[in-house]
Amino acid sequence: MSIPIIETCRKRKRRPKLFGLRSFAEPGCPINPTGPFRDNIRFFLKQCAEPEDYCVNGMPIWCTLLVHENKSSVVPLYTIKEDVKLSSNPFCDHCRCTGWSNHFVSKRKYHVVIPNDRDWNKPLEDGVLNIHSHLLHGLIHCNGFGHLLCINGIEGGSKYLCGREIMDLWDRICEILRARKISVEDVSKKHGMDLRLLHGVAYGHTWFGRWGYKFCRGSYGVSEKNYGRAIEILSSSELDKINQDFSDREQCRQIKCIIQHYRVLSESQLVTIRDLFKFMLTIKSRSAVQKKSVTAITAPSASSQRNFIRISLPKKATSKEKSSKCKRFTSVIAHMDSRWPAKRLEYAAEVIVDALKEHKSEFCHGGMTRQDLRDAARMHIGDTGLLDYVLKSMNNVIVGCHIVRRAINTSRILEYTIDDIDNGFKAPEAELEIHHKPLPDALPALVPGTDVYDDVVYLYNNVLLDYPESEFLELATQAVLDSKHFVKERPFRDEDDQLLRFFCQVMPNLFGAENILTKKSPAGELVTVPLHATVLDLKQAVEKALRDTYCIMDKLVVTDIVDLGEMDDKDVLFGALESGAKILVSGSGIDLDSNLRHEGGADNWIVRCECGAQDDDGERMVSCDICEVWQHTRCCGIEDSEAVPPLFVCPGCCASLGPPMSESPLTYQSSDDLLLDSETVYGMDLEYDNCIRILP
Repeated sequence: MSIPIIETCRKRKRRPKLFGLRSFAEPGCPINPTGPFRDNIRFFLKQCAEPEDYCVNGMPIWCTLLVHENKSSVVPLYTIKEDVKLSSNPFCDHCRCTGWSNHFVSKRKYHVVIPNDRDWNKPLEDGVLNIHSHLLHGLIHCNGFGHLLCINGIEGGSKYLCGREIMDLWDRICEILRARKISVEDVSKKHGMDLRLLHGVAYGHTWFGRWGYKFCRGSYGVSEKNYGRAIEILSSSELDKINQDFSDREQCRQIKCIIQHYRVLSESQLVTIRDLFKFMLTIKSRSAVQKKSVTAITAPSASSQRNFIRISLPKKATSKEKSSKCKRFTSVIAHMDSRWPAKRLEYAAEVIVDALKEHKSEFCHGGMTRQDLRDAARMHIGDTGLLDYVLKSMNNVIVGCHIVRRAINTSRILEYTIDDIDNGFKAPEAELEIHHKPLPDALPALVPGTDVYDDVVYLYNNVLLDYPESEFLELATQAVLDSKHFVKERPFRDEDDQLLRFFCQVMPNLFGAENILTKKSPAGELVTVPLHATVLDLKQAVEKALRDTYCIMDKLVVTDIVDLGEMDDKDVLFGALESGAKILVSGSGIDLDSNLRHEGGADNWIVRCECGAQDDDGERMVSCDICEVWQHTRCCGIEDSEAVPPLFVCPGCCASLGPPMSESPLTYQSSDDLLLDSETVYGMDLEYDNCIRILP
């Protein structure tokens, strides 16, 4: 079954539009719009997408076909237009958690979706916007502010696209459409590690920082200054100091071995934990690693290196041993305790075999070094941990009709070769069996260098998350983990054309006194007019843009542009305002009674927590049942695994209610909780079935 849009094009007797995945949305390929996002997205759908002949939840769909140049696969990129006035979820929780609650509700949301591989040949179904397994899901409001909701590459289940390829594509799409700000909530993990912490220490920014995403806001009152300071504190920890601080702990020997191992391998000096993590995450040449390890074996202090060489560089087996010790790869992995499923391991083995076959057909002889084979396999599999794991186990194994062998070549470099199994060859399982000898008891449980990610995970868990007796480092780690919201802002650039561009903002006093006191003014809207436009032309352009963008401005009439003073409607703008300037407009017709005013919703709830938070940051909160002020449950001593009490009273209200706590009929059941079992709380007749919590 083919991708649905291809069948639709056949019915319409039209050829589908095909674009290269890696070149799509490059400047001028296939379009180069220069207007605001609300206009660019329409032009994009007209020129680069085909409308589907069905809808999901009443929302129209367009499909863009992208051809992966290296893998001969066609990737469907869907654009779904959501009309906010018809939507069951008109407000935006992502805006609220990002700090954009004050933004006016935009009329349209555009969802950019690449489904999971297994769904490429199926039509989209209702509920598609609530699925978290898409390879890509981004949302952009028609005012140009948007959110990256999910990215899933090879580790997320894709057979064709790695996370970096998908992220590159998303970034180019946002750039060509001129999206203004894109936020992301970084909760990505790898091997159980929070990447915002690991990459923050190693590189000074998150994984998304490669594409220009920077700190937007922290949870629990973490400021940008606090975040930057926390990264600096963690990344500057010296390795010698770490060895010293762990000297009396059981992890001491293992940590010292890991640090020493990578110091020997590195050509530059590793001083801080940032140096170490950065080197471990960016090791490229395994050949150089092996050469250095062979040299290190002669050093008196490199006993761990000798163990490493003995294990990872086995002696070349004789032909007799090769024929008698082969075992099918499926049998090998059946006895391995792997975090990857068997199908993933088998797929990786098939990719490695294909790379060896291609090399053999091209050069007719010789094998491939481990690094060359790894690089060839990475064209299809982005998970280097998976590749290292499979390569480590591929020695004298049968995959399909081929035997994969591993040996040291004349240059003392690990090399893989492949041979065909003779037709009709069937060896009994006993002849194929490999006898796994247990490691000597003297070796450490984790041999440094065997798997780089295993070493990274060990240091992450023990050094970053469990540093001995250092509240200072613990607070820094928590500050980084509490910083999840990042944003990429595309700066305004004026084109060298015959157009004037202005950012138009409606005067705050048009939205009432309540809005002036409680809401920050949202960003202005980009408007373009010809170089010879008059004041009247600008007023009409502002009216059209704001009516087209925001729900409450359907009937807006612009009467005055504050920055133009006494200029008449017929006066020409050129020379009076500089292109790119911000201007304020006033008028009438704004629907102040509409429920669709701000993206944060119609509720004017108040956040005032002891951590300093004064707005919703997406974390779990509880409201005081008296003053109705919201606070974080964590800051109130309520664990995430613990249910919110049915009645909650904050410290401020506690102090204002009746006698002091020591005189109140409270019974203490723990040092953290104050529980009351009567039906009266400080003279207030409140009936309830369970206990309540009152903060001391």
